[in-house]
Amino acid sequence: MPTDTPTPDAPMSVAALYQFATFADPEALRAPLQQLCEDNSIRGTLLLAHEGINGTIAGSPNSVAKVLDHIRTLPDCADIEVKFSSAAKMPFHRLKVRVKPEIVTMGQCDLDPANNAGTYVDPQDWNDLISDPDTIVIDTRNDYEVAVGQFEGALDPRTPTFSDFPAWFRAERERLMAKGDGTPPKVAMYCTGGIRCEKSTAFLAAEGVEEVYHLKGGILKYLETVPEELSLWRGECFVFDQRVSVGHGLVQGSYKLCHACRLPVSAEDLESPLYKAGVSCPACHDERTEKQRDSYRERQKQQVLAAKRGVEHVGAILPKKGEKHHV
Repeated sequence: MPTDTPTPDAPMSVAALYQFATFADPEALRAPLQQLCEDNSIRGTLLLAHEGINGTIAGSPNSVAKVLDHIRTLPDCADIEVKFSSAAKMPFHRLKVRVKPEIVTMGQCDLDPANNAGTYVDPQDWNDLISDPDTIVIDTRNDYEVAVGQFEGALDPRTPTFSDFPAWFRAERERLMAKGDGTPPKVAMYCTGGIRCEKSTAFLAAEGVEEVYHLKGGILKYLETVPEELSLWRGECFVFDQRVSVGHGLVQGSYKLCHACRLPVSAEDLESPLYKAGVSCPACHDERTEKQRDSYRERQKQQVLAAKRGVEHVGAILPKKGEKHHV
């Protein structure tokens, strides 16, 4: 039986976490972790791999704390950093605890981010680094995320998925790393919460780049701690939860989510004739068949009816757009 069932007057605690670590046998860690989550009515996703753990879970505060206590007993995870938020109701439909080749898919399984990542830069020191003309600033996120906001002067690789990043860098390396005086530039990379830029710096280090840095805590920590008047961030930051986007101070942003493709929808997109709630948006309208849109319409109808009855509706699993579980 669950040890701590959430009640309507107890808000959900949401914990986003990752840790690059060395798990000799991630499969052996999976079953006890899943059982603990089930016993405590936890939902969300946790990914295990030889390189560590990544995921977001939700449940009552006590339940989440019990799972985090267990995760901290895993190898190299005693000091795992967790980002907490809250939700009025359970934000996830189900629980998934999976073993994967990587905890964030880059297609580079031989990297060792736990030991060979670049140099962390605290948010309060980030502006000085990226304002240095000898620094190349690279956004490691997917193209649809960058469209919502990015740091001033950053390069946008225009990659649909994180696994496209290595090929992009290898193709652009000679141009990016060339300087008139022959000395290599510094490379600063960032992502939403830290995991992708941490792995990216390990990749660049493996490629022989000597001076590579990444933003500690990612964009979210920067927006949380750097005053808006001093910020070099432009726009909003796409996030992988019910908020869709956030701004300075992590206040909820202006974007909505298209439930047909799970891409961010701007205020301008909402006015488009191609936008239909739960069915289509300007980004996906031409990529879906009429048969798919009919399915989305039915799902949207059932969700509206379920909401009127005050019950939860678990909709169909939607086609994926890129890689969605990572910060």
